[in-house]
Amino acid sequence: MSCALGKDLLRVLTCGSVDDGKSTLIGRLLYECGSILDDQLSALQRESRRFGTTGDDLDFSLLLDGLEDERQQRITIDVAYRFFATPERAFIVADTPGHKQYTRNMATGASTSELAVILVDARKGVLPQTKRHAFICCLLGIRQIVLAVNKMDLVGFEQRRFDDIAQHFSAFAAELGEVFVAAIPLSARFGDNITELSARMPWYGGATLIEHLHSVDISGGCVKRPFRFPVQWVNRPNGDFRGFSGTVVSGSIAPGDDVLLAGSGQSARLKEIVTFEGTTDRAREGDAVTLTFETDIDIARGDLLADPREPPECVDQFAAHVIWMSDQPLVPGRSYLLKIGTRTVPATVTALKHRIDVETLAHLADRTLGLNEIGFCNLSTAAPVAFDPYTACRDTGAFILIDRLTNETAGAGMIAFGLRRASNIHWQALTVGREQRAALKDQLPAVLWLTGLSGAGKSTIADIVEKKLLALGRHTMLLDGDNVRHGLNRDLGFTDADRVENIRRAGEVAKLMAEAGLIVICSFISPFRAERRMVRELTAPAAFLEVYVDTPLEECMRRDPKGLYAKARAGRLEHFTGLDSPYEPPEASEIRITTVGVTPDTAAEQILEELRARKII
Repeated sequence: MSCALGKDLLRVLTCGSVDDGKSTLIGRLLYECGSILDDQLSALQRESRRFGTTGDDLDFSLLLDGLEDERQQRITIDVAYRFFATPERAFIVADTPGHKQYTRNMATGASTSELAVILVDARKGVLPQTKRHAFICCLLGIRQIVLAVNKMDLVGFEQRRFDDIAQHFSAFAAELGEVFVAAIPLSARFGDNITELSARMPWYGGATLIEHLHSVDISGGCVKRPFRFPVQWVNRPNGDFRGFSGTVVSGSIAPGDDVLLAGSGQSARLKEIVTFEGTTDRAREGDAVTLTFETDIDIARGDLLADPREPPECVDQFAAHVIWMSDQPLVPGRSYLLKIGTRTVPATVTALKHRIDVETLAHLADRTLGLNEIGFCNLSTAAPVAFDPYTACRDTGAFILIDRLTNETAGAGMIAFGLRRASNIHWQALTVGREQRAALKDQLPAVLWLTGLSGAGKSTIADIVEKKLLALGRHTMLLDGDNVRHGLNRDLGFTDADRVENIRRAGEVAKLMAEAGLIVICSFISPFRAERRMVRELTAPAAFLEVYVDTPLEECMRRDPKGLYAKARAGRLEHFTGLDSPYEPPEASEIRITTVGVTPDTAAEQILEELRARKII
């Protein structure tokens, strides 16, 4: 890759454990390469006197620790990027946090880098965080690693200590696949082996850090990659122009070339490439352009345009490595939003195949992933998505998972391969559908979803509702949480992952029964909003009424009809909703029933009145 200066551009990541000297190393590198302006140097001198820990010397870490909290705590929190250039090459350096809790920030920096400088404190050696960062770097496609053994001044510049650390790390790196490791002994504070070989380490005869950064080959063997263009937006400034804007993430394209709309089988010939400066005869990787075609095809934001000779895969199931970035654990079966390129679709993790121990690289059986953990998963999307394996193209093989309630990034993934389990299964068109079945029953199909704490009165109210509907000649089915666990869901426990799967299965059954034209009454604690939303979307277009049976926890504990609260408080029942497992009350339910001071019969009538108002009965 080249930059505006016409030089090769190398994107470098610095990472490692806490206080290994990452910010100091980058600051010293900028200083030695003459990339610090006079006013920056003056400011650094002032900040060194105020915050520094190096006595009268300049504290180079302060060049990058820009946040006040970073300077006071002497840590890096956010990812800091710095550009600098030498006569030989230009660089963008990402300084990433060392704390385990900020691993997600480190992964963000690694996702765009081509070389990683992993620092190790010569006194501490290779730590678990060192291995975690090395594994993530390789997982994210970085194949060039510099092992920077820093603070050699604090171990007397001893060669044996350096050799031991280099050997330890190399043995671990050998398990990561094709990765090249260059070990360099350093003292970032004093500049040893940064730009000039250190006289205090005459036993080291390799390259300095900057010499190695100049010499490393990042061309990848000049492999020609196929054209890929995620459509950012449809450009229609007037009725005479219709173009498709975005950035070329792989390969190149020229007018006259055929372009495939991935996943559709449609193609069109490229007519023109429009840029800010005007038209151009070719668009290459990294160019932001607008494409126009000789014939119209239906292209929208989120579509992927590609080389028809080397098309991407397009499936609705695939396997991927996932780095979990949320405080809330990954739960298989829960619906997330998956964003790949410019497209966003609902998705679920259908199976966690294994969790990876980053220290030993062992594959461990697990049901979920916690913050900063890495696993290999199967995912299913609501619609097919076009992609390339991450190893072939980062931009079309990477995705993020978004929490549908908070809109926060929950995880980042790298696609390994597509799963074609359903490629030979097609939807069978049926002559008789939901409308005909419901018309025969003189009613509209609906799903009544009663949610609330254990002991709130859900089952009692649901039973009365069904009895009243039966008296009106309506066709119903009641799904009760306890009853379902005796059969369909008898294999499930009460962990968060099991609760999600319990509701997913119940939702699928409710959908089938609504298709039969029934009024389906569902009584489930269903503690999580995400799963209740999932069932709402799953059962559409049948009417879905969320009924919040709102009974205070204290009243539920007083009632305790099954004796469950007493068992939970005595420690004989784990993961009990309301006590040691959360309940997320609805934020905008169609019906809210307050049961304190209200008879179950009155509560049931409230539900029937809503059904009448909506002309369901």
